[in-house]
Amino acid sequence: MDDLIPLGTVTDSENKPKAERRDAAANRQLILETADKLFALRGVADVNMADIAEAAGVGKGTLYRRFANKSALCLALMDTQMKEFQESILGRMRQMAAQGTPKLEQLDQFLDALVYFVDRHLPLLCEVQRGGLLDGMSEGDLQRPHFWQHMTISGLLQAAMDNGELPDDLDVPYLADALLATLNTSIVRFQREARHFSLARISAGLRRLAATLQWEKN
Repeated sequence: MDDLIPLGTVTDSENKPKAERRDAAANRQLILETADKLFALRGVADVNMADIAEAAGVGKGTLYRRFANKSALCLALMDTQMKEFQESILGRMRQMAAQGTPKLEQLDQFLDALVYFVDRHLPLLCEVQRGGLLDGMSEGDLQRPHFWQHMTISGLLQAAMDNGELPDDLDVPYLADALLATLNTSIVRFQREARHFSLARISAGLRRLAATLQWEKN
């Protein structure tokens, strides 16, 4: 885990050709900026594709050539946010690794940061999940949030096992999935809006779950 997980960014790769014409790239950026402003003003749930096309001054055909639906557009908007989060985490993990910080402590800090990231971008992530763009992905697909997060958690768990911080017979892929399942957007939304859990409470609960893996060693 010393080299950590390679950065994969969230993009609308299905919609974005490798080389865009300048006008096409400009239209894409205009659409994303317009959608971002409308979402901030009215909320993601209350903005539809027709609203975005009208506000951007582009035809619906132009809009749908760039993004098949609102979920794909929301996923594209996550690109910058996810990349910044990944780079921040990568820098922090490298610093902790250089300081000899135990892998389980690195995992604890990653899970805490991830809770706050998910909450901050919950409306976009809910729309992405609603559109099924987090489903049916292959293990190598780093262009989706879940798999980069899964690989990071898996890498830290495996490194903790290798360092003797955890029992050496843990099912790492399953445990990474189990920890991430608590941050499913539907669950986080229910906890925040129905149960009125604070982010500190959600983070503490998730990190406590991860800490219980040590108990099996004793």
